[in-house]
Amino acid sequence: MARFPITADTAVSYPGPPPARADVVVIGGGVIGVCTALTLAEAGQRVTLLEKGRIAGEQSSRNWGWIRVQGRDPAEIPIMQDARRAWIDLARRTNADFGLHQGGTVYMARSKAQLAAYQNWLDIARAHDLDSEMLSAAETRTLYPGFQTSAIGALRTPSDMRAEPHLAMPALAAIAARAGVTIVENCAVRRLDIAAGRVAGVVHEAGMIKADSVVLAGGAWSALFLANHGVRLPQLSVRDTVLATQPLPEVTLGTASDGRVAFRRRADGGYTLAPPGMSELYIGPDAVRALPKYLPQLRAAPWAQSYKPLAPHGYPDGWTTPRRWSGDSVTPFERMRVLNPNPSARRVKRMLQAFAAAFPQLPKPQARQTWAGMIDTMPDIVPVVDHCAALPGLVIGTGMSGHGFGIGPGMGQVLAALVMSVPVGHDLARFRADRFDDGSPIILPPL
Repeated sequence: MARFPITADTAVSYPGPPPARADVVVIGGGVIGVCTALTLAEAGQRVTLLEKGRIAGEQSSRNWGWIRVQGRDPAEIPIMQDARRAWIDLARRTNADFGLHQGGTVYMARSKAQLAAYQNWLDIARAHDLDSEMLSAAETRTLYPGFQTSAIGALRTPSDMRAEPHLAMPALAAIAARAGVTIVENCAVRRLDIAAGRVAGVVHEAGMIKADSVVLAGGAWSALFLANHGVRLPQLSVRDTVLATQPLPEVTLGTASDGRVAFRRRADGGYTLAPPGMSELYIGPDAVRALPKYLPQLRAAPWAQSYKPLAPHGYPDGWTTPRRWSGDSVTPFERMRVLNPNPSARRVKRMLQAFAAAFPQLPKPQARQTWAGMIDTMPDIVPVVDHCAALPGLVIGTGMSGHGFGIGPGMGQVLAALVMSVPVGHDLARFRADRFDDGSPIILPPL
C-alpha cells in the first residue's frame, strides 16, 4: 500500500534559519497559515512562517480535497466565494498541476427531514446568488452511471471545485516563498514573547524573533498553545479516516455524499473516500472541560461521531500532555513534529463496501492508500477568526472544523486584514473568540 506523501520523515524543503526580526510571525504551515503569510507578504509585510514539522504535514494535506461553498454557514459563504476566486488565481501562478477542477458538489437526501434541510439552505444560497439547485430522485440517479441509491433528492452546486491537497499545499508554499515569505520547517514556536502587556514576538526552539504581530494558525495544536498563556479556547480535534482507491472508471468529476460514503474524483483516476459525519473524538481533559459548550452539537446529532476513551500519548488533548512550559523547555510541539494518527481499519472496510454497493458496475474498489488526520473543531462548527483580547498583537485563525482547505485562501485574506488593521470586507461577528464566554447562544450551521 502506498505511503502518505507528507510525514515527519519527509525531507525539509525550508530549513531556515529564522531571522531575528519580522513584521509578522505566522505560527503553523497549513493552508490557513500559508495563505495568511502570502497575503501579508504581497501587502509589503516582512513575514516569517514557522512550522514545527512539515508544510501541510497535518490536516491541510489529509483532508478530502473539497473546495465547496455548498452547505456552509451563512457567515462563511462570502469568504468562500473569495476563496474560490483565489484558488483559480493561485492555480495560474504555479507550474504545478494540483488537480484544481470544477466538478460540482452533490449532497443526497435519504429522508424528508434531510431534504427539507437542504431546501432551507437553498434559500440562503439564493440570497448569495449561488448556482445551487435541488434535484429530484430521478435527476439524482441520472447524475452517475449505474448509481444504486435510495436518495429521494439532492442538493447540488455545480460551480464547486476539488483539488489534491498534498499537491496543492507545496505549490502554495512555493508561491508564498517567491513572494518573500521566510518559511522555516522543523522549528516549533514554544511561546509568545510578551513585553509591556502585548505581543513582542515569539520564542522558538532555536531562539527568538521580534515582531509586532503574530498569527496563530496551529490547527489541532492551537488551543494547547493558548492554554500555556492562560487563554482557554473550547477547541477539540477529531480523527477522520480517508482512503484513495485504485484508478477506476469515471462516474463523476466532482464531489458527492450519499450519506453512507463521501467520494471525490482524483486527478490520478481513483476516488478519495471518506465517512460523512463520522469523526472520532479522543476524550482528554480539554474534552471533559469543554463538554457543556458542546451539548447543543451533541443534542442535534448524538451519533455524528464516535468516542474513544483515551487521547493517545502526546496528542494535543492527551491526558499526559503538558499544559504549561517555559520558553527554554522542550514542548509538546517538538515531541510530535507531525500529528499522524492511524486510520481506522473498520471504517476503511465500511467505506469500500458502501462505494462498491453504490456503483456495482465498477471493478471492486481497493484501498491503494489510507490515512487519517485530526480536524480542529469548535462547539458551533465554525472557526475562530479574531484578535486575542487577552494578548494584544495576537490574531487567531483556528477551529476550521473540516472546512479549512477550501476556504483557506479566503480566510488568509481576512486574517491578513486583521493583522494590518485594514477593512476586512466581511462581517466577522460569527467568528469572534469571546462568543463562548459572553453568554451568547451556540448556534449550529444549517447543514
